[in-house]
Amino acid sequence: MTSADRYEASWESLAAYRVPDWFRDAKFGIFVHWGPYSVPAYSNEWYSRNMYRTDKPEFEHHRATWGPQNEFGYKDFIPLLTGESFDPDAWAALFREAGAQYVVPVAEHHDGFAMYRSELNPWNATVMGPKRDVIGELAEAVRRRAMVFGVSTHRAEHWWFLEGGMAFDSDVRDPRYASLYGPAQPQHLAPSKQFLDEWAAHTIELIDAYDPQLLYFDWWIHRPAYTPYLPKLAAHYYNRLADAGLEPVLTYKDGAFPVGTAVEDIERGASATLRPRPWQACTAVSRKSWCYVEDPEYKTPRELVGTLMDTVAKNGCLLLNVGPKADGTIAEDEAQILREVGAWLAVNGEAVYGTRPWAVYGEGPAKSIEGGFSEGDQAGYGPRDLRFTTREGLLYVLSLAAPEDGRIEIRSLGADLTLYHGKIGRIELLGHTGEFEPRPLEFEQGPHALTVRLPESWATGHQAAVPLPVLRITAA
Repeated sequence: MTSADRYEASWESLAAYRVPDWFRDAKFGIFVHWGPYSVPAYSNEWYSRNMYRTDKPEFEHHRATWGPQNEFGYKDFIPLLTGESFDPDAWAALFREAGAQYVVPVAEHHDGFAMYRSELNPWNATVMGPKRDVIGELAEAVRRRAMVFGVSTHRAEHWWFLEGGMAFDSDVRDPRYASLYGPAQPQHLAPSKQFLDEWAAHTIELIDAYDPQLLYFDWWIHRPAYTPYLPKLAAHYYNRLADAGLEPVLTYKDGAFPVGTAVEDIERGASATLRPRPWQACTAVSRKSWCYVEDPEYKTPRELVGTLMDTVAKNGCLLLNVGPKADGTIAEDEAQILREVGAWLAVNGEAVYGTRPWAVYGEGPAKSIEGGFSEGDQAGYGPRDLRFTTREGLLYVLSLAAPEDGRIEIRSLGADLTLYHGKIGRIELLGHTGEFEPRPLEFEQGPHALTVRLPESWATGHQAAVPLPVLRITAA
């Protein structure tokens, strides 16, 4: 489909969609969860729901810390979301240092509070809380640093998210706050036409105001009630971005869109195979939450780089989340994790950015479990676990664990196999250079494996946070 063509609101028309090269080349983005849930900083970003559910720890924690829910409700966190130290330029600089190529903040979470200037939602960050257009300011800062800007919207879940507050004496029952707390209906009840129409209008407002090049939908839109609205929204989004001279990416979960009409996202999980179509994995630096919490459990930079390499080798992009504090600052522990990922990418990025999958995604005993919410069950990587990417005739071999004996054995490159066409002429270790040019490494190609010996300096000098070597292979 050319820029002169227009998408119609049908799956047949939307089947002409092609994932733009900017996304296929980017490989790595930053997700941001910041909202009123950042104030209690307890458990996770579902605090607004669970503080009204009597069977959840958040219920008693809230009463003990903030008071009864009919006296201090979720709405009362909004003035405490001061954002007095929110600096979008500082955020963008950090994300750029991390090596991110696109940035996707949450424009509205399930809680119904918009972090952008809205004419439809009176509960928004420009008139209360930070009293700033967080999305608009961040969009400008991100684009100034040559990164692509996107947004996520989670408003579909707002139909039922605060339902617990209707079961006892809480401020959710107060009609004065109905526009924040939403219908608060039972989760099993299909949303009304009025709610669906309003949800679509809010989504279009967000698209038209900020022209996000990536539009991330959360999971609830896979419900049948949303199906008639999805091709209309997708057509509007694709056409709107084309009119602005931009190339759109729309991501979805749980089969909400037909294959090929948008980009599938896998939340906190992996693909077990090399996928023929570009896709996205999203996860967080924190193991147990997307927003900032006061007792975090962070993943290591090495673990995150391993996730990135596994995703990229399987034709995907990784969207990695951070959660700023209520004052708008990013916790130093989270910032340092991003810097260390960025330091690895600064040396090895040519094996990531702009690459395409090879004949096979990799090799080794660790096998990924397919699907979302599986990251806690994934097997740990060992020295035999490798991933492959290609770019401009070069083959890259990415180690998912530090070699124990200074050697990398690559079974997929054995002489008796036909995966690599041609003769290997030169192998280099990224970041290992001589005075004038990269130093070639010693290697031996046997019938069943290619063995590469790393330089002795690597064994003694790889104490960085991410000691994962990358080989560049050039044909003779």
